[in-house]
Amino acid sequence: MPTCQRLVSCWIKQHRAAAWSFFPRRKVTTWSPVGAAFNSKPARRLQVPGNNVLSSPAGFEVATDRALMDSQRLVEQTCTSPPGAATVEYFDQLSDGLCKVADLADFIKVAHPDPAFREAAEKTCIEIGTVVEKLNTNVELSSSLKNLLNNPDILTQLDHDTRRVAELFMFDFEISGIHLEEKLRKEAVALHVKLLDLNNEFLMGSHMPNRIAKAAIPDHLQLHFVKEGSFIQVGGLHADAPDELLREIAYKIYLYPNGQLLECLEELLKCRHKLATLVGYESYAHRALKGTMAKNPKTVMDFLQLLTDKLSDRTAKDFELMPWDHPYFSGVLRAERFNIEPSLYSPYFSLGACMDGLNNLFSQLFGVSLMSEQSSDGEVWSDDVRKLAVVHETEGLLGYIYCDFFHRTDKPHQDCHFTIRGGRRCQATGEYQLPVVVLMLSLPHPTKSAPTLLTPGMMENLFHEMGHAMHSMLGRTRYQHVTGTRCATDFAEVPSILMEYFANDYRVVSQFARHYQTGQALPQSMVARLCESKKVCGAADTQLQVFYAALDQVYHAMPQNRSTTELLKDMQQKFYGLPYTPSTAWQLRFSHLIGYGAKYYSYLMSRAVASMVWRQCFLQDPLSRRPTVEDFVDALVSDLNPNFETFLMDSES
Repeated sequence: MPTCQRLVSCWIKQHRAAAWSFFPRRKVTTWSPVGAAFNSKPARRLQVPGNNVLSSPAGFEVATDRALMDSQRLVEQTCTSPPGAATVEYFDQLSDGLCKVADLADFIKVAHPDPAFREAAEKTCIEIGTVVEKLNTNVELSSSLKNLLNNPDILTQLDHDTRRVAELFMFDFEISGIHLEEKLRKEAVALHVKLLDLNNEFLMGSHMPNRIAKAAIPDHLQLHFVKEGSFIQVGGLHADAPDELLREIAYKIYLYPNGQLLECLEELLKCRHKLATLVGYESYAHRALKGTMAKNPKTVMDFLQLLTDKLSDRTAKDFELMPWDHPYFSGVLRAERFNIEPSLYSPYFSLGACMDGLNNLFSQLFGVSLMSEQSSDGEVWSDDVRKLAVVHETEGLLGYIYCDFFHRTDKPHQDCHFTIRGGRRCQATGEYQLPVVVLMLSLPHPTKSAPTLLTPGMMENLFHEMGHAMHSMLGRTRYQHVTGTRCATDFAEVPSILMEYFANDYRVVSQFARHYQTGQALPQSMVARLCESKKVCGAADTQLQVFYAALDQVYHAMPQNRSTTELLKDMQQKFYGLPYTPSTAWQLRFSHLIGYGAKYYSYLMSRAVASMVWRQCFLQDPLSRRPTVEDFVDALVSDLNPNFETFLMDSES
């Protein structure tokens, strides 16, 4: 695809820059140290990752005050120093100091079991966020950077990385409206602050259950929902439930419009558009896409239309159901045709075995090992969190991964990667600031008789999230502003999606998938069936993502004076084969509108890019070869079309 080839090529040029045993039926299975750590029960309960200041909720106020004092000092230092490489270093220190507090708070506000911690973290997020927006419209601060970039003599003395980071910091000023007169700059800051509140309101509301009187639900179905006095709470779609009526009821109630949340979304989109036009962009999508691989909304919509055209013949066979039926029946079809009942696979995918597999894979590909470490007092926030040190065979310690893998009450039911601290070279000491990340899953706890056993989907998600973690560990840069996953959003998912290909290749899976009781290896035929099953309704699954991405683009394009529900109806008719269900508002559950506003297409584009990298760098031998930088660049700038079937997962329904 020439367009995709050009945009990826252009983007690359710009950014080159103790054993566990069970009472066995036949024999005992013994794991490596890292496998044993995840197949055994924890022994410690503490508070917050790597930050002794935050041993209580009040610590957030202390950490915030420190960060703001340091930021004020750095702003003064930056503005009074002559332009040069030190200017960029000061900017990176400023960004690093604020990010270390804000990123930690961003994680704690959703993951900590104590509501007092979550509330304190939320307050910190808003406070730091407000300061950042004010800094992004600080004329004196931006002038110090502009003086650097407008001086050819100084620029020639800077290396490529330093120049590039300076340009990225300047870009942040530009999209925030630094060029506006003072009154308009203040208006831009006010819009940013208002959006912080609206984003939080919508994000929280999108996860809240809907209520309905118990009398409205048939008695035999009420046991599937949470009861609240005379009401029933519906907190999900129950898409995998065998009962058709249960699926239909859950779909219609969970997606029933909430008037207050609809108003919040409408206001949020209006504010985003107003902000974008205020700082000089045609729409919020134009502003959000500047600096990405796609660059502009037209490229995104062309990409989505290309996928729709390629999928059309296949999706026509898939869409013969009601919206609430498709996930269930596609799962039934996969299970019946290929005999892939998850319970047949789970005994081979103990959490410890999967962590062994990841450890072996990273060792062979990157010379990196995962080593389990005991956490210190005050270091973690739940007694089942595991700490991993990531160690390179020649460079030593690369960073830390905190694994918050197990289900608990009030923990979001979604798999996430959080950057707690980015890596950077500290000029004052010459040492490298080690990155710290958290991986959050929602896996079942081990039992007295068995370790945590993963379904194939859970195993693939684990590999995906570990892809993000290794991106953070291996993406070592001098400046934290561009370290690890701090890259273009539509490229950030490439390493994680690439890991999914490894998770589905028998040459990789055979190295770790063994029965937790007998030690028997997972038969190759079972892996083959699992991979083939993913082709069933694969086109429909992909088209659903296309629909989500297209809806996201329309919401962030020029306003059309139509409700978000009316726009959803149109986009669903154009980009999805199943009909809109009256009196529903799926968009109110589209929480990605917050973190991925105008960028939801990134998952699809990253999958397209990851498929190219897999085919050209790993398909022939996923274990022994270590591709060079040139190999990756060649794959990234190659034509997408020859590898399109790998990306689409051909539908056989």
